[in-house]
Amino acid sequence: MTQNPIAVSTWSVHNLLEKLPLEDLPMELSQRGYKRVEICHFHLTSQEPAYLRDMRKLFNDCGVVVQTLLIDDGDITNPASRDKDLKWILSWIEAAALLGAENARVIAGKAAPTKEALALSVDGLKICAALGVAHGVRVVTENWFDTLATPEAVHHILDTVGPSLGFLADTGNWHGPTKYADLNSIFALAELCHAKTSFAAGLKLDQVDNANWLMAARAAHYTGPFTLIFADEGDEWAGLEIEREFIRNSTVK
Repeated sequence: MTQNPIAVSTWSVHNLLEKLPLEDLPMELSQRGYKRVEICHFHLTSQEPAYLRDMRKLFNDCGVVVQTLLIDDGDITNPASRDKDLKWILSWIEAAALLGAENARVIAGKAAPTKEALALSVDGLKICAALGVAHGVRVVTENWFDTLATPEAVHHILDTVGPSLGFLADTGNWHGPTKYADLNSIFALAELCHAKTSFAAGLKLDQVDNANWLMAARAAHYTGPFTLIFADEGDEWAGLEIEREFIRNSTVK
């Protein structure tokens, strides 16, 4: 079985970053065998070019690829705040370029997927994607929040915006009896993945959920990176290692 690249999101070590400076993270990741990272925008302390270039060098020097800058706020479907939010999001896409990020993830919207909200989302994502192209950053969106709460909405947005926009599939944002069929549908479109599962007490991995979303990914022939997401109680590095080993050792086809 071909191994998908493994990345770590800074959200997975959010509590550690309250004590560990982000500047120390590249070496920590490298020493633990992680060569790709996704960075939440709020873990960066500045948008100043000098700071972003310094962070870029730190990751480069440690052999860690900045895979994605996760722009974790803004709502391009809210008419009241859209202009302000869009300007803010665009500033972070420019920051992603200075950081050397391959991708920048933009939220498609937080409104219910009405005709009007979808139109606003498409328009905003086209603007974001165009800026990304101009700066050499791949803009992607994710099945997160209400605008992209269904496979149908995901397909509509990606089909309407076109190939300038990429897609990140999150395995933990959807729930219910159709979860894995829905994931299979969107994995066919995905370039990136947030590999998110839950743990019981004592860092006991939910192996059923992990196996099922992995099956959906394999069935859709997903070949992109799996970005490990740990958001439970317990030692973050230990939890990430359990997730990494499960994915590496999985025999799911």
